[in-house]
Amino acid sequence: MPFTGASHIRIARPSRDLAKAERFWVQGLDLTVLYRVTGEPGLHDLLMVGHPDASWHLELVHDAGHLEEPRPTEEDLLVVYLDGPVPDELVSRLVSHGGKRVSSPNPYWNAWGVTFEDPDGYRLVLSTRGWPNP
Repeated sequence: MPFTGASHIRIARPSRDLAKAERFWVQGLDLTVLYRVTGEPGLHDLLMVGHPDASWHLELVHDAGHLEEPRPTEEDLLVVYLDGPVPDELVSRLVSHGGKRVSSPNPYWNAWGVTFEDPDGYRLVLSTRGWPNP
């Protein structure tokens, strides 16, 4: 099958601590654990999270024997378009589950969303806009 708009996308990133990452993405953002591998000889530990019906998921990888240190920048963003206000309860939940609310160097995201760093330093933006936006 050719690459189309219906093709599934996996965003893969290294993680220092999968338990902390799971706490942020699953308990904080309310994603679902789609798949997990832990402690199998010859394989690195991984955690896949997302929504079961979505055409994307996030894969977080940890290999204690060959630690790949996350190297996020302020512009490595995962943006979720909420098409409305970011609920205060969601902001509180993300912070209480290991996220850090941060200001964006890009004024667009400060005007149109709330930005967090996950436990590995990658950024999540909850945008008040919809997609596509005018």
